[in-house]
Amino acid sequence: MNAVHLTADLHGCPAGLPAMRDTEALRELCLHAVREAGLQAVGELFHRFPAPGGVTGAVLLAESHLAVHTWPEHGTVTVDAFVCNASADNTGRAERLLEAVVAPFGAAQVLRQRLSRSSPAAPPPAGQPHPPA
Repeated sequence: MNAVHLTADLHGCPAGLPAMRDTEALRELCLHAVREAGLQAVGELFHRFPAPGGVTGAVLLAESHLAVHTWPEHGTVTVDAFVCNASADNTGRAERLLEAVVAPFGAAQVLRQRLSRSSPAAPPPAGQPHPPA
């Protein structure tokens, strides 16, 4: 299994955007982004926090997950997209997913991070140590 884990920290987002405070608006944004990226949603959960708080949402993907958290009182959003590449290279899909979620927030500043994740090669035979990392 190979996978890519992408995150984005958004700052300077307009607090009045519906997706900053409304669970249904954030849900629609996330599910649209998942479809546009060619990924498959298999579950979801969205929650609104009391004012002045924002919303948080997670979409479970056949390929892993998307999580978004908003803080309208700070103009901040965090996005976490983890996409596995079990049978195909889904890196491009993960990148499209992240961008489709980030762009609508109109952030003044975006900090993106990428982490490549993978399974180790076949385990060594019984009784032999794993090679050093």
